[in-house]
Amino acid sequence: MAELQRRTLLRGTVAASGALIGGPFLGFVNRASAAAPTEHTPQLGPIADLRDGKVRLWLPDGFKYRSFHDTEFAVTLDDGTALPGRHDGMGAFRGRNGTIRLVRNHEVNNPGPAFGDAGAAYDPMAQGGTTTVEVTKYGEVVSGYTSCNGTMMNCSGGRMPWGSWITCEETVNGPDVGPDFTGTPNLPLTQRHGFIFEVPVRGQSDREPITAAGRFSHESVAFDPWSGYLYLTEDNFGWPSGFYRYKPRKHPMKTGKLGNRGRLQMLKVRGRPNLNLAAAQPRRASYRVEWVDIDDPAPSFPYTPGQTAPTTNDTALTHVARQGWAQGAAYFSRLEGSAYDDGIVYFTATQGGGPAETSLGPIADGYGNGSGQIWAYDTRASVLRLAYESPGPDVLDFPDNVTTSPRGTLVVCEDNVNNNYLRGLTRRGRLFDIALNRLTSSTGADRSNDEFAGSTFSPDGHTLFVNIQASRGMTFAIWGPWHRIGV
Repeated sequence: MAELQRRTLLRGTVAASGALIGGPFLGFVNRASAAAPTEHTPQLGPIADLRDGKVRLWLPDGFKYRSFHDTEFAVTLDDGTALPGRHDGMGAFRGRNGTIRLVRNHEVNNPGPAFGDAGAAYDPMAQGGTTTVEVTKYGEVVSGYTSCNGTMMNCSGGRMPWGSWITCEETVNGPDVGPDFTGTPNLPLTQRHGFIFEVPVRGQSDREPITAAGRFSHESVAFDPWSGYLYLTEDNFGWPSGFYRYKPRKHPMKTGKLGNRGRLQMLKVRGRPNLNLAAAQPRRASYRVEWVDIDDPAPSFPYTPGQTAPTTNDTALTHVARQGWAQGAAYFSRLEGSAYDDGIVYFTATQGGGPAETSLGPIADGYGNGSGQIWAYDTRASVLRLAYESPGPDVLDFPDNVTTSPRGTLVVCEDNVNNNYLRGLTRRGRLFDIALNRLTSSTGADRSNDEFAGSTFSPDGHTLFVNIQASRGMTFAIWGPWHRIGV
């Protein structure tokens, strides 16, 4: 408890005195229909899970939750699928009779038999994908099934306004690429990976990769309905990461899907080639940007079946980015979650904000020496602004997935090795706690370091759904007086 009080005090002090807040969030200040949230800092305490009475989360007073699809125990979906773990990015959509449909990623790496129907899989020897589950607003499961399989490391993605989820592969594995960071050979794989896939809210994905949107270490996407651009983040752990946009030839709001013919581009700061935005930024940092074309977005590399490919994983990981760097594209640190709100794309840089790296990579502990940044890109003005930069791990430690609440607060998932929180960041720049992981296994082992991921609100704003991203994954439904804590 002493540590929690110390962290709360530090956050309140720094947010008020100079955590590099760039002023009120653009796009968050004109919500006429939203009641102004209160500004007190909620205190967290142990709350019992309505599933079984066990304490798994600490929450503010007045909040409740239920966990479901806990893969510490065997879970079988309605289609007979054994539910995989590694629950990650997730989107919430309206279901039937007041229910919510959740399309949920499973970030499973390494070659192996696909879950679900292997005959429908993109690659029958890839273990990632998505499941779709229908639940009540209180986290009671109605049904569930496999909606995309045979993909790899489905990390985050994005909710599309025409009624789809875009799932992202955070890898470039394939039979044409050498082993990745795990050292596991890619020989069993039958397809190239490193793409994004569209998953409809109802039914199955066609498992067709959108190759024109690039083959790189995808993390998340956010769609701007005004321009028709899809904005994409890259989490290239040991190298600088890029911020991209993809414009399909036809506007998805008219066609009802994301086409596979279009142009991929990478962000460059105007007049400042290869600017290192992973380094600590000046207060109220703001940059005018332009975009450079990526001419070879979906490379294939030479290989002989049954033999280890000569192209290394590092070479494949940076193939797309190097095309942008050669034209002056900016360097970021590990871009992860993103969310669109009223003309602004917010995205996190997990290890941004510290001293500048002296090497381009690869860097063993990840590119970037800070505790995290949150950026805001104005899609109409073509201006990038720093919304928040953490002054240290006691305040905000490695921000990852992010979503927006109906009242205009960013909900940020932490991914660190010591007390993972869900944080709220208001449009006035106030950072506060929403939830604290206090998981233990069925044998009593401490799981408080398991990361939060996939935060998403139900369409009516009643329930926040969020995952635990671990081999023993689970999903939480959390509800309570959101207005009282400023969410």
